[in-house]
Amino acid sequence: MDPSDQKHFSVVDYVIFAVLLAVSMGIGLYHAFSGGRQRTTQEFLMADRSMSCLPVSLSLIASFQSAVAIIGVPAEIYAHGTQYWFIGCAYILGLLIPAHVFIPVLYRLRLSSAYQYLELRFSKAVRICGTLAFIFQMVIYMGVCVYTPAFALNTVTGFELWGAVLATGLVCTLYTTVGGLKAVIWTDVFQTVVMFAGQLAVIVVGVQQAGGVSEVWRKVWEGNRISALDLNPDPTERHTFWTLGVGGVFLMLSLYGVNQAQVQRYLSSRTEKEAVRSCYMVFPCLQVALALSCVMGLVMFARYCGEDHSNKLGTSSRDAIVIYFVMDMLQGLPGLPGLFIACLFSAALSTISSAFNSLATVTMEDLIKPHFPSMTEARAILLSKALAMSYGLLCLAMAYLTHLMGDSVLQVALKIFGTVGGPILGLFCLGMFFPWANSAGAVAGLGAGLAVAFWVSIGSIVTHRSSTRPLPPDCRAILLPNNTTAAIQTALSNATLSRPSGLKRFYSLSYMWYSAFNCCTVILIGLIISFLTGPMKEEDVTPGTVYPLLGKLLCFLPEHLKKKLCCVTPLGEPLSAQQRQPVQHKENNGLAFAQEDEAWQEETDSFLPEAHTPFVERETAV
Repeated sequence: MDPSDQKHFSVVDYVIFAVLLAVSMGIGLYHAFSGGRQRTTQEFLMADRSMSCLPVSLSLIASFQSAVAIIGVPAEIYAHGTQYWFIGCAYILGLLIPAHVFIPVLYRLRLSSAYQYLELRFSKAVRICGTLAFIFQMVIYMGVCVYTPAFALNTVTGFELWGAVLATGLVCTLYTTVGGLKAVIWTDVFQTVVMFAGQLAVIVVGVQQAGGVSEVWRKVWEGNRISALDLNPDPTERHTFWTLGVGGVFLMLSLYGVNQAQVQRYLSSRTEKEAVRSCYMVFPCLQVALALSCVMGLVMFARYCGEDHSNKLGTSSRDAIVIYFVMDMLQGLPGLPGLFIACLFSAALSTISSAFNSLATVTMEDLIKPHFPSMTEARAILLSKALAMSYGLLCLAMAYLTHLMGDSVLQVALKIFGTVGGPILGLFCLGMFFPWANSAGAVAGLGAGLAVAFWVSIGSIVTHRSSTRPLPPDCRAILLPNNTTAAIQTALSNATLSRPSGLKRFYSLSYMWYSAFNCCTVILIGLIISFLTGPMKEEDVTPGTVYPLLGKLLCFLPEHLKKKLCCVTPLGEPLSAQQRQPVQHKENNGLAFAQEDEAWQEETDSFLPEAHTPFVERETAV
């Protein structure tokens, strides 16, 4: 970017940015030297399972609302219109299903890692495969989250690129390492408030400088940025109601149903009811966050319609224009540019701190503890902190690779979740909803899902065809000719002629369908292999690991047929005496678990492997 066009921070802006980092670090230090002082893995990794629903819900929002969304969504609306807004419809089922299916199953099993479930349901091999897939997904995504705000800030203001990357990564690594999950959750609460404040400030000032609400509406309407409901069923169309409203449900399930970063927050809640309530509280907040990002994109268009800023910015990336817009709008208002940059980096900090902590948890619980069951608590907590710090440093290394990606950051991030998160979602669905699925089917299904996922992703990168071109940046109305029908037919025929065929059409699958397609691939292959190798029998299925979905869907069948098809103890039903083993509970540090949770604890502790239950002590029956 031409130095003469660069916007600059004032002293006040730098102070606000520094305060953000200092407060985040202070919260980490506070939790490092208060309470139990992070001396046990339960406190460091699970916050002693003592969190209430409000901080958990705000942390769930902050983990999802990354810098990728803060920059990527306004850039998407600016270039393509409001069609992306329809992803809000996916939030309904995308949060209801986790609240009533995934949370009850996982919470009642009293796990520390979501992937412990896979060993209980299938085998240790499946658990390790799921853990490795999650680690791969999050390490790549962390690089995108750290690099995105730093790159945009550097492009527009000349702020030192790797200075911003290092400041973000190191501060986040430190407070995550010393403060544990409690520090991560409470910094998320603070950072969520900063995020909303920063976006709101930009929108209010932007609308005022664009001439008011009516003027903004006139420009975006005449510029065709208000998108109608697109019911085109073509799966290669980048954004339609079906790709966003249906494909988005699977994306949300992979994030809020089985992703360790989110599951860990559910499991840190005091009771199951608190965990479910936090999931409900996320819905309106996510809708507000989506609305703010979309409105910001529309205000940007009202300000810059008809102008091409690629020469000024020195890059063709649409993402940098968001920072340019903010600095341009707020340049004469000291402190406000710093507030938005603090908002942007808050989003980055909240997401990568969640990633660090969840990665340390799964590595400790799934890859290390099973092989070293006699490890002392002091050594375990030291190793957990070392893991969190190691992943923080790895995140900085991954940031160097992110700039090689050519798509918008929003599309890159959602592709990552669809490519790896989709197969992981399929693995959990296979275990929870299909009692006949066995370990061989699970491994084969995950392998096939990942293979197909990378095949489609790499194919789409190689062919690099965007199925939707940006709308022309023009504020003038585009009037249809008198013969509207002929015009529409001509447009449709041109679209058909330009549509790719064969494998290229397969590679053109909308990235919003990746999660659904890969999830279904895992389930289909998993069931086929399970039936070929011998389906799992009722007595071999660990009680409490299967959700009775088929029993609910097939309620019209006679009981004996339902029992034959869904031959598993329903969720929450008391276990037989043969399934019980004597269990003595350690003190729960005064935590007030609900009566139903305690009853379920007595039932489920008996079949949880010893290495998986750090707070359960087994004794020989006398």
